[in-house]
Amino acid sequence: MTRLRGGAVTAVAVLVAVTGCKVEQTSGASGPEETGGGGAALKAADSLAVKGRAPKTGYDRERFGTAWADTDSNSCDTRDDILKRDLKELRYTGGTCKVTYGLLDPDPYSGKEITYRRGRSQVDIDHVVALSDAWQKGAKYWAPSKRIALANDPLNLIAVDASTNRGKGDGDTATWLPPNKSYRCTYVAAQVAVKKKYGLWVTAAEKTAMKKVLVTCPHQKLPSGGNPTEAPKRFRAH
Repeated sequence: MTRLRGGAVTAVAVLVAVTGCKVEQTSGASGPEETGGGGAALKAADSLAVKGRAPKTGYDRERFGTAWADTDSNSCDTRDDILKRDLKELRYTGGTCKVTYGLLDPDPYSGKEITYRRGRSQVDIDHVVALSDAWQKGAKYWAPSKRIALANDPLNLIAVDASTNRGKGDGDTATWLPPNKSYRCTYVAAQVAVKKKYGLWVTAAEKTAMKKVLVTCPHQKLPSGGNPTEAPKRFRAH
């Protein structure tokens, strides 16, 4: 995740906190960038509203629009935008949008090197805050345009090892963390950033779990950026 390339997103420096937690920073018109002083992620986690998890009733992926909609209007779908941002040694078919090959090195969730070949499911694009989790913590009550924005926001998306990601499901910080412990501070900070940006709440157990991770890296900054929280009007969701 430190080699972001392609599209509107460019790579910038990786910072290492004095505690050993890795802090990753990305910037660009579509990508997240770290803001705030040391400890911003922990402060933001503490500020999140706490409520109980709402029922999953009514959740459907289509509530968040068509998968990988080109909400940033760069003529590439969101999935390929993230592949271009997160992989290296890229190869394309038919221009510079459709990624057919690349290396995820390392995969942030497992720490392994993963080869991406189009049509094989070794690399997933993960919603850091799962859409089902978002639905149960506020998104159920949003306008469709906001749900579409969340589903396609680079701030909430990351290329990861498919097999590791499948174990996550729709878990939040209280129920799932990346096996790669060196990435946990960055991962939790990203979840906090997304929930703060979109006004999603957390459960009490989730906030406790977030703070438990973030106190181990007190200088962790908070990612920001990504796309607007409302998708263009031409996009529709059920």
